[in-house]
Amino acid sequence: MHPIEKLAFVSSETEEADAARAALERRYGAHDPKKADVIVALGGDGLMLQTLHRFMNTGKPIYGLNRGSVGFLMNEYHETDLLERIQRAVVSRIHPLVMEATDALGHIHSALAINEVSLIRQTHQAAKLRISVDGRVRMEELVCDGVIVATPAGSTAYNLSAHGPILPIDAQLLALTPISAFRPRRWRGALLPNRVSVRITVLETSKRPVSAAADYTEIRNVTDVRVREETNSESLALFDADHNWDERILSEMFRY
Repeated sequence: MHPIEKLAFVSSETEEADAARAALERRYGAHDPKKADVIVALGGDGLMLQTLHRFMNTGKPIYGLNRGSVGFLMNEYHETDLLERIQRAVVSRIHPLVMEATDALGHIHSALAINEVSLIRQTHQAAKLRISVDGRVRMEELVCDGVIVATPAGSTAYNLSAHGPILPIDAQLLALTPISAFRPRRWRGALLPNRVSVRITVLETSKRPVSAAADYTEIRNVTDVRVREETNSESLALFDADHNWDERILSEMFRY
């Protein structure tokens, strides 16, 4: 990484995050994000996700400092030696998923997801879904609350809460994870090569409506959703060298 001189700070606009931003700007200066070497995100994982989206394909690395709650994507907050820490940080290149969702009116909606694409039932009725991979039907009917297609970056988010697998950040895989599967009850999902295209068809759409979300972009009453990795787009995330993404993944895997 070239020498780091100019930092731009963004915050989640909570009291704690705004106070941190003011303190860091007094110490390191405030620069326009377009001219900064690195964007420093102050908040939690939600802000980090938004910032990775905002600066996707700009070549701007994002360094998160935890001023939120969970902070799995964030580095520990310290005001001192920030430039040195960023200079030594490890870069993770994150490729998003692209979701193409068709709604009940036949409209097609596209959105990018760094964490996951999820389909969720909209009413008390369980969803009925058909799952195809690269044009071949792999599951004729999944009765469930929903299903998740997660990237390695998103494998520790909603996917993990749904008992999906944790993936190392450089794994060339996607996690396909059911949410509260009813039939087949014992199906726990699948690991897929990241080069495949996943198609999820909603069955009995009028009786069992389903919504689809790519991170925080939600489409209601979908009938068909296609998901694939967008290899031409990337976001850059920075992690402290002594606590990089691989180390976080290993620590999470051995928690009990």
